[in-house]
Amino acid sequence: RAKQAMARLIEDFKPDIIHAFAIYVQLTPAILDAARMAGVPVVMSCNDYKHICPNYKLYHHGKICEECKGGKFYRAVVNRCCHNSVTYSVASSVEAYVHNWMNIYRKNVHTFLFASEFMARKTEEFWGKEAFRWRMLRNPYDARKHSAPGEVGDYALYFGRIIDEKGVNVLLDAAVLARDVPLVVVGDGPDLVKLKAQAATQGLTHVQFVGAKWGEELDGILRCCRFVVVPSLLHENFPYVILQSFAMGKPVIGSNRGGIPELVAHGERGLIYEATVAAELADAMRTLMSDSDRARKMGEAAKQYVDAEFNDKRFYENLMQIYNWV
Repeated sequence: RAKQAMARLIEDFKPDIIHAFAIYVQLTPAILDAARMAGVPVVMSCNDYKHICPNYKLYHHGKICEECKGGKFYRAVVNRCCHNSVTYSVASSVEAYVHNWMNIYRKNVHTFLFASEFMARKTEEFWGKEAFRWRMLRNPYDARKHSAPGEVGDYALYFGRIIDEKGVNVLLDAAVLARDVPLVVVGDGPDLVKLKAQAATQGLTHVQFVGAKWGEELDGILRCCRFVVVPSLLHENFPYVILQSFAMGKPVIGSNRGGIPELVAHGERGLIYEATVAAELADAMRTLMSDSDRARKMGEAAKQYVDAEFNDKRFYENLMQIYNWV
């Protein structure tokens, strides 16, 4: 039905190009067939790993996973990697086999668009380097709408979901080793109660959990911190939290997962550490907390970078270059 509806839309609208985004569930990849049959080129933004991984993440049960590489999608069932459910995992595995057999993405998509070099290279590992066309298109964000306060701040900040894949447990382990670094944790999620209990057991009186914050309230907390920590354990593609931090002139200490190192650029706009090594994170936190000049300079470099690279004009120009290339 989706394919037929898409065919009717194409016939009515007569587009020059179709830009696909998050089509997996409601629209389904069947619409790509309709575009190919109508002779309309498709560019497809990939903001997760669904095209190569049944559970979208290359991550499950606390670890990075690439066991489905080579079309071994049955591993999703063995690992129960989709919602920790056999039913979901079987459905996702079958779907992946069908899509692979139909070659529905590579056959129908003219150009894949990735927001990180990491995701592009990881896709090449799964599909082969010459198996598809791709271009870099970083996600839209207008950093110039935000001003940097120039304040260095006196605490470290985490803001985001409180869930295992975000690595907040590693951040707390680092806080044990860096008790001289005040830490504010903003957010909510399924692991919040467990992590609060962990902090209490470890006597982390310098760690504050303040719950979920949004808008001006979050901006106020961000404005007054010294740096932001992004301790993700999964391969983040393009974490907006980094852009939000940069736009406020704050450096980022980030894990070496996914697209995080590309944005942070170790030593320029923050520091990168091995994702599972709490001692490395603690060292990085102490480094920036004890050297306000370095933190300030990194924050200034971050603001200059994000203002130049992430604004509406730059995004539109990049997008139109891709459309014209197709």
